[in-house]
Amino acid sequence: MNIITTKMAVHGGMLSVRDLSGRAEYKRMLRAVERGELVKVRHSVYAQPDVMFSNMIDVERIVPYGVVCLYNAWAYHGLCTEVPPAYCIAIEAKRKVTLPQSLNVNLYYWKRENLEFGITAENVSGFDVRITHVERSVCDAVKYLNKIGQDLCAEIVKTYLKRPERNISKLMDYAKHLRVAKVLGQYLEISLS
Repeated sequence: MNIITTKMAVHGGMLSVRDLSGRAEYKRMLRAVERGELVKVRHSVYAQPDVMFSNMIDVERIVPYGVVCLYNAWAYHGLCTEVPPAYCIAIEAKRKVTLPQSLNVNLYYWKRENLEFGITAENVSGFDVRITHVERSVCDAVKYLNKIGQDLCAEIVKTYLKRPERNISKLMDYAKHLRVAKVLGQYLEISLS
C-alpha cells in the first residue's frame, strides 16, 4: 500500500493537495490520475472513483433541515451513472443559508410542502441525511427535465422501471403531487410498451 492510498483511506477516499507532504507525493497523485486510479473532483481535490457516488457530507451540520436531492439522490438510489456535479441540497424557499466556500453545493429552493413529502432518512457514508425517496427522485427528474435534459431523465425512468421493487402507484401519487403526472405518464407509456 503506497502513501497516497494510505492518505486516501484516512481522508475517506478524497484527498486535497493540502493533505500531501510534498512535491513527490503530489507527483505520485498526478500519476495515479493518469492511470485512472484517482479522479480530479475540482481544483486541488482528488478522489477514488468508487467513492464518488457514495461520498456524502454532513448535510445537517452544514445546511440544517436540508434535503439531499436530484443528482445525489439519483446516484444514491442507483438511478443514473452520472457523477453528481455538486452536492444538491433542497431547502425551504426564501431561506437564507451561508455555505462554506470549500464545498461545492447547489441549493434548490422548494416550497415547504415539497420538503415534507417523499423524504426518507438514510445513513450515507456514515452521515444521517434526509434524502428524497426513490419514487420522489424519479418525479424530480421529470420536474427538472428542461434543466437536466431528456437523455438523463429517460435513463432515470428506465432504470427505475427495471427494478423488481418498483411501485408505479406510489410513483404516480408523487407525480400528481408535483404536477408532473402527464409528462411522466408519457415516459411510462414509451418505456412500458
